[in-house]
Amino acid sequence: MRSGGGYQAQYRDPPAATDAEPLLLSPRRNASTCTRGGALSDDAGSAKGDRLAAVALRGERLSRNDLVDVRVGDDETFNGDYVVSGDGTLKLPFLPPVPAQGRSPSDIEADLAVLLVREGLYDEAPRLSVRLADFATISVAVSGAVFEPHAVEIGQRAGDIDTARQRALGASTEARNLSAALRAVGGVRPDADLSAIELHRGGRSYTLDMRGVFKGRHAMDVMLLTGDEVVVPSRQCFQDDLMRPSPLSPPGVSLFLSNLTQPATGNAPSAIGREVREIPYGTRFMQAVVDTNCVGGARATSAHRSAILFTRNPMTGVSIVIERNIEDMLRRADRDDYDPYLLPGDAIACYDSNVTNLSEAARVVGGVAAASALLR
Repeated sequence: MRSGGGYQAQYRDPPAATDAEPLLLSPRRNASTCTRGGALSDDAGSAKGDRLAAVALRGERLSRNDLVDVRVGDDETFNGDYVVSGDGTLKLPFLPPVPAQGRSPSDIEADLAVLLVREGLYDEAPRLSVRLADFATISVAVSGAVFEPHAVEIGQRAGDIDTARQRALGASTEARNLSAALRAVGGVRPDADLSAIELHRGGRSYTLDMRGVFKGRHAMDVMLLTGDEVVVPSRQCFQDDLMRPSPLSPPGVSLFLSNLTQPATGNAPSAIGREVREIPYGTRFMQAVVDTNCVGGARATSAHRSAILFTRNPMTGVSIVIERNIEDMLRRADRDDYDPYLLPGDAIACYDSNVTNLSEAARVVGGVAAASALLR
């Protein structure tokens, strides 16, 4: 790792500063280990995502527990609100269950028209309507190159819905989309292959390309259903281009820090809370060092401090410790080449300069000498 073999090439130790024109090599070093295809810089023609699959998944699809408004002319027997059952079917009185899971409202309308005639309830197909009245929450499983892979429940509605929307017929939500599921598991990792996200549904597999989210273009953000499984593959490399806020990125980084000259006697004086500090995703190590008051002050006592980053390789789970001389990093023109990006769960500790360490040692020696003199 000292030579750049870690999760980020920025982890490697910086060499002695020179007067030569600086070159930023870390992005190229990171990209050198990537699997072929799937980079943000690749054109759309290199996408692994299946456009036909994306089109097949477009539009409203019913899921278990969704609320549906059904109207069959003026027939009070069938008109009303129905909930899609746990087995994925819609059950109307006097009719066999109609499969609804993963199907569109228009598909349900066609089936109901056939059933009403086949069961002898109507001589010819009546005018009927099937409309989504409310989306239920769904449970999906997300794994692969995300920070917290696990099954999640998404689609919760905000409690403050205006009365006009409550009375209106129909429903719409973005909370059941693929991007919402990826955010719910901590966001995609920097090694994620966004060109080949896999969606497994009902025994079939679809491949989706979500790179447009990072490129300022439209991406196929499909609506998920209960029971869906999402797998985000890895490109086996750190991608600097993914280290920025986006609908697929972590909402922020909870940073654990310590910049105390002396260990604290309790949590309250140190302002230690549930999360010590929240910083934007894409923040670099030295930016956080400045934010934690580890930089500045009197040069005689505060210069030549050092900072330590405690992190972990999310691909292997191996812990990593990085130390940087703050004064040296402040003066390097190629600082970004050795300034790592912070990841969720990272911790920072700052150590004082040699002058402060010497003064602390002198204070302790003086205290011991004074106590010895009193005991004589």
